[in-house]
Amino acid sequence: MTASTIFALSSGAGRAGIAVWRLSGPRTGAILTEMIGVVPPPRNAAYRHLKTPAGVLIDRGLVLWLPAPASFTGEDMAELHVHGGRAVARMVSDTLIGLGAEPALAGDFTRRAVLNGKLDLTEAEAVADLIDADTERQRVRAVEQSQGSLSRQVDAWRADLIKAAGYLETAIDFSEEDLPETIMERCSALVAQVAGQMSQAVDQSERGERMREGLSVAIVGAPNVGKSSLLNQIAGRDAAIVSHVAGTTRDVIEVDLDLNGWPVILFDTAGLRDAEDEIEREGVRRARSAAARADLKLVVFDASSVQDFDTASLSLIDDAALVVVNKIDRTLTVPSTIGGKPVVPVSAATGQGVADLLSALEYSAESSMSGRHAGFGRARHRAALSRAVEALNRFDPAVGVELAAEEIRSSLTALAGITGSVLADDVLDVVFREFCIGK
Repeated sequence: MTASTIFALSSGAGRAGIAVWRLSGPRTGAILTEMIGVVPPPRNAAYRHLKTPAGVLIDRGLVLWLPAPASFTGEDMAELHVHGGRAVARMVSDTLIGLGAEPALAGDFTRRAVLNGKLDLTEAEAVADLIDADTERQRVRAVEQSQGSLSRQVDAWRADLIKAAGYLETAIDFSEEDLPETIMERCSALVAQVAGQMSQAVDQSERGERMREGLSVAIVGAPNVGKSSLLNQIAGRDAAIVSHVAGTTRDVIEVDLDLNGWPVILFDTAGLRDAEDEIEREGVRRARSAAARADLKLVVFDASSVQDFDTASLSLIDDAALVVVNKIDRTLTVPSTIGGKPVVPVSAATGQGVADLLSALEYSAESSMSGRHAGFGRARHRAALSRAVEALNRFDPAVGVELAAEEIRSSLTALAGITGSVLADDVLDVVFREFCIGK
């Protein structure tokens, strides 16, 4: 089946000074000739008049001709750099459709790059992560992955397993020969080493997911302890309504933070108490739900009522909690620990202690997101690695050398699914459903 020629506005919709249109597919050169006449030399930007087949001038702009195979998709490609007005966009789109091109779906260009061997699946996922990156650390990790950091790790595991499989095949094919007694020991040691490293990657995959999505932090506590004021102080803006009236916060309010490159999502929640009306009861329910789902909780207490801490907040103190005592500007006495956890004293009103709280949050973020194998941060990575590890855990030459060899092959097949050495449509759909149009 001949591939279609696709196009998309890659620079994003809406009014702009410059808009970048991309084309990819077998008719790209013919379409370009129809619109501009003389096609420029490959990979050289040229100023051209873009016209409809009837000769109507659409716009003037820069044109790039990127013939296969030296293009992003591995197909003939072109870029049109024109003005970003809506009327120009409509005319460009209508002209391209009239010349036989089809609007691209989300991720179509990168999907073709994978199918044509220009990228593997982990590198393609890095493209999406780079587009979505909000913090410097997210950008750095996406760039590393786009340069093949995950692929190299998977290839190293595959190389070791292929070596182990070679030991087994030798033992099977030359069982009557005088083979070294240590050949099976070397094979088992290599399998155990790879299984251990992949198990560590499975354990750290949640760290990679947090890096992509952001560490979720719920601010919880009784009404009027200053949760919303603390959120505003940390965010540096009035993100939440602040009032002395208990129950003002009814819904969960979300703020994105960049803590020295670590992405954090901060949630302000309703005060924990026996609510009097249905709407506030729903707010309290959502507050408890946010606390249960969060990676970390800031359990906030009022320094002016240290002798009367509410039991609902105390019950939320666990290993995933930072204990914060607010309003220290109103008292001279602040406990050093609550619920067995050290206290971070702050004043949301004056900003005192907030820098220490941010440092504690940054430390928690770094601890939750860093790790040698934290790049394997997608559900499909975790599933494939888990299958690979399960196969190696079943590896036992004592049961039968042939069965042991089959477990290594099963593990290799699972690893191949990570990089896309073995491609399946359902896997491709999972990878590209989060992409934007034009990439």
